[in-house]
Amino acid sequence: MNTRLYDYFTADHRRIEDLFDRATEDVNNVKEDLYHQFRTGLLRHIKMEEKILFPAAQKGNGGEPLPLAAKLRLDHGALTSLMVVPPTPEVIKVLRHVMEEHDFLEEKPAGMYEACENLTADETDNILEELAKVTEVPVHPFNTAPYALEAAKRSLLRAGFDFDEIVKKA
Repeated sequence: MNTRLYDYFTADHRRIEDLFDRATEDVNNVKEDLYHQFRTGLLRHIKMEEKILFPAAQKGNGGEPLPLAAKLRLDHGALTSLMVVPPTPEVIKVLRHVMEEHDFLEEKPAGMYEACENLTADETDNILEELAKVTEVPVHPFNTAPYALEAAKRSLLRAGFDFDEIVKKA
């Protein structure tokens, strides 16, 4: 089986995770430059999936969205909402949890990436060319208003994650 798209996206997961881990080694003293690279990297990755990979797979699936796409889109919304608020220790813990669960759904055998790979096998070169052209997503300074975190919590709930319950876990 062709695994070039799978390899591309999983390598990008590892790159983003590495930035996140290095930026948040000390959750009480986040390395701002690395966290900025993490934010823009994560948002670019989501953009690549939402604008190129998922639509290509849907086209390859006769116009029908893949069953897992709806859940992954909710996850993307939740992750994006967490990019708006400052990286507190609680936000970092929730981000780590959501990314781990989300990445598993994409990377597991018969997961989203494998399904996309199978449905777009004839388009791999074109998709990789499009992915290479995707630009960085600009980010704004963090929103410290309480409503921003509340909005993120609601977005997480829609995706099946409870911010406060994740924070309470050991």
